[in-house]
Amino acid sequence: MIAPAITGFATGFSLILAIGAQNAFVLRQGLMRQHVFWLCLFCAASDALLIAAGVLGFGALVTAWPTLPLIMALAGAGFLIVYGAMRFVAAAKGDYAMEIEGKSRSLGAVIAIAAAFTWANPHVYLDTLGLIGAISTSFGDWSQRLAFGAGAVTSSFAFFFSLGYGARLLAPIMQKSGAWRVLDVIIGLTMWAIAAGLVNGVVSGAIG
Repeated sequence: MIAPAITGFATGFSLILAIGAQNAFVLRQGLMRQHVFWLCLFCAASDALLIAAGVLGFGALVTAWPTLPLIMALAGAGFLIVYGAMRFVAAAKGDYAMEIEGKSRSLGAVIAIAAAFTWANPHVYLDTLGLIGAISTSFGDWSQRLAFGAGAVTSSFAFFFSLGYGARLLAPIMQKSGAWRVLDVIIGLTMWAIAAGLVNGVVSGAIG
């Protein structure tokens, strides 16, 4: 049981470790020290639901509706483009008094943005319903599959809470508006790069 759990933890951690829109948002909120617990809990719990669905064999949902990946890709790309543009505008203005003072949006607004980053991202379905679900089938019995899934879920909780609360270590650096400007430019570029990848995937699929 230990080996499948370790494999699940390593698999989940490797998939979530890459810099993405969701991770960048958690990092930014962690730096602001606002709604960190609930944001991390929401992101990790969302991953847990998707991982559970993948391990239980619902990966077929992705193929059941052929147009679902296209819809999710376009919706996700649109949201990322808009949010990336917002970060560029913020960087251009350079007014980071609220960030430096630790003020932020309401909890509802933060969770709504996190939900868009999580559930409108087609890659999360490929990673959880597809890849993790597929790997889980390599284990012989359900107890091993459940241990694998538990390991993957644990990795998600460990990652998001480490990222959210670990961001505070950078707080001394983020006491200047210039540091926030650099962060927002990096986040904006990340959002647009991911959006470009989604659009390119849609175009390639249409041409293919």
